[in-house]
Amino acid sequence: MSALPQLEGLKSVSVDEANKSLTEKLTSPRSTAGFLLTDSLLNPISFNAEAIQILSYPEKLADLARSELFLAEKIRSTLVSTRSSGESPFVPEFRSGRRRYFCRAFLVDSGSKEPFRPSMAMLLERGPSGLVPLSEVCQQFKLTQREREVLEYLLQGMSSKVIANRMNLSPSTVKAFLRLIMIKTGSSSRSAIVGKILMTQP
Repeated sequence: MSALPQLEGLKSVSVDEANKSLTEKLTSPRSTAGFLLTDSLLNPISFNAEAIQILSYPEKLADLARSELFLAEKIRSTLVSTRSSGESPFVPEFRSGRRRYFCRAFLVDSGSKEPFRPSMAMLLERGPSGLVPLSEVCQQFKLTQREREVLEYLLQGMSSKVIANRMNLSPSTVKAFLRLIMIKTGSSSRSAIVGKILMTQP
């Protein structure tokens, strides 16, 4: 498993807290990020109601006591990558119903040899509205892996500075990647890139 960015200052959400507010949050019209904290065997230790909602769609979990077992199965079937790319063992993006989500995984405790200690944190963030076939778009415009990462963040509405922080790059490097994406897509601005990408949807 490759080293993933260290996540410091984690605020743990207990299973009881997540289950208590699950019913309220499932009916909430505003979508927020799903959060999962797992041990080294990918068994959930903590999670929030949004993670359950995202991973259980279209099912509704009637028995909240089974939510941990359900999540363990969904993490392995939905979030673990089947490709041996040598990078993150988790998928960078996935779909739940007609919605697209980004999966950001962080190594919490790489030195622990105890299997049931918190090991991985996963953030499930809602992607842009509509289904953007990013793999096809990247092939069509011959974007590199780094250009694809910049494009993913751009489609989430992030500024160059925020993208730079996420990717551990300087803002000028991000701007250089954006210029390359503009050239390859035939766009003249950031908003024109987004428009061009959305127009490529089937």
